[in-house]
Amino acid sequence: MFQFLPAAWLAVLSAIAAPNALAQAMPSHPPGPAEPPALPYRSAFEGYRPFQQDDKAVDWKQANDTVNQRGGWRAYAKEATAEGGAQADPKADPHAGHAGHAMPAPAAPASKEQQR
Repeated sequence: MFQFLPAAWLAVLSAIAAPNALAQAMPSHPPGPAEPPALPYRSAFEGYRPFQQDDKAVDWKQANDTVNQRGGWRAYAKEATAEGGAQADPKADPHAGHAGHAMPAPAAPASKEQQR
């Protein structure tokens, strides 16, 4: 069954040992500068300025009362639509100016003769 062939074992051992012998003979580091060049460093926080609030915060109750005195959100909506050139009436239909979007008709199903 198994025959001991010294020549075959010698070939296998030499194939295993050859790369190790070459690796030991080669220098571990390629020749070059001893130290890498210094890289410039710039911090992400360079030039950071902390937040400074210019205006004092308004009390939320006072802000709500101011909006209510001016007519509520509807008054602000009228101002925004009047500036944009649209109708100022918030109850108006927003889709009244165009006929909508036309959809193409679905294609007719192919007959059985065309499918063959």
